[in-house]
Amino acid sequence: MPAFVRRLDLLMIATALAISAFGLWIIRNATRHDVPGQPTYYYDRQFVYVVVGIVAMLVIALIPPRVMRKYHWFLYAFVLGTTLVVFAVGSTVNGGQRWINVGPLQFQPSEFGKLLLIVSLAAFLAERRGQTSPGRLTLMALVYMGLPALLVFAEPDFGTALVYTAVALTILFVLGAPWRHFAWMGLIFAVAMAMIFSILPSAGVHVLKSYQQSRLTAFLHPNQTDPQGNGYHLTQSMIAIGQGGVDGKGVAGATQTQLDYLPEHATDFIFSVVGEERGFIGAAWLIALYMLLVWRGLRVITISRSTFGSLVAAGVVGMLLFQVFVNIGMTIGIAPITGIPLPFMSFGGSHMVADLMAVGVLLSIHAHALDDTDPVRV
Repeated sequence: MPAFVRRLDLLMIATALAISAFGLWIIRNATRHDVPGQPTYYYDRQFVYVVVGIVAMLVIALIPPRVMRKYHWFLYAFVLGTTLVVFAVGSTVNGGQRWINVGPLQFQPSEFGKLLLIVSLAAFLAERRGQTSPGRLTLMALVYMGLPALLVFAEPDFGTALVYTAVALTILFVLGAPWRHFAWMGLIFAVAMAMIFSILPSAGVHVLKSYQQSRLTAFLHPNQTDPQGNGYHLTQSMIAIGQGGVDGKGVAGATQTQLDYLPEHATDFIFSVVGEERGFIGAAWLIALYMLLVWRGLRVITISRSTFGSLVAAGVVGMLLFQVFVNIGMTIGIAPITGIPLPFMSFGGSHMVADLMAVGVLLSIHAHALDDTDPVRV
């Protein structure tokens, strides 16, 4: 065991824990007036989620990558099965049917599906690399990831469907898919967006829900959006970040957060709270921690002793980086509001545990890459 601990990436662990601890601190300050008489309501629950996530991270770090690879079909079936269960018995929150109630707890399968699909898709592609033509392999990967992505999109959860897509593209890039494949995928994506946002609605077929259309309208036409209507979230977010200045206004001075002008300040817009309370310095520090975590993840890609390990690490890095970019981007107006949480920061059990589990997977690949007794797998 001591030898195994020495093979772990301690800097990666420290970075993930630092971001999680910072998130707990921000949530404690931002939500102390949200539930009357219970100033630590959200903090207490998030603390439990973090502890559970840390335990899961360490347990997964002990699992050899070859074991994950062995059961990849089971993982894929689990993702599809739980997503289908959501349609049958899932509960609806804020217009989306995404949760399964397990006693007093709510479980969101799509959050765990991100990680499970990364492992499953990586194993699927690693087994066929060199045996299947590049064009067919790319098509198979898109179909493999596309099925659960379409199911999640139908919940509706547009943000998570985008994450699934980003993960698939990242894995294909590291696998070495030809550039022309990405060009074709870009063209197909552009056509699909034109169908969803223009052609089909003009024919009376609305793929997106009304609130999703409102969010995209606010992003694409900010100057034509009612600041008290569709553009309320973005307007309040930008006011909060702007008021933070260089060093922030502190907890007491963060009026957008404390007076509840900033919506979803514990979940989707927690970065806005960071900007208002801690200013540019706090926001830059948080982004620097994310970049440090991404760097350690990229290192795992390069030292992995198998194609499978490299693809899994690439998928995890792509997932985290995409979520960070979109979440922060939507708070400052450079990305549409999609409901994607900020990793290790936003309130919520499913995504917090899943994010820390993803770090555990990276740790497992890192540890076994440095183990000379572990057999090399292609």
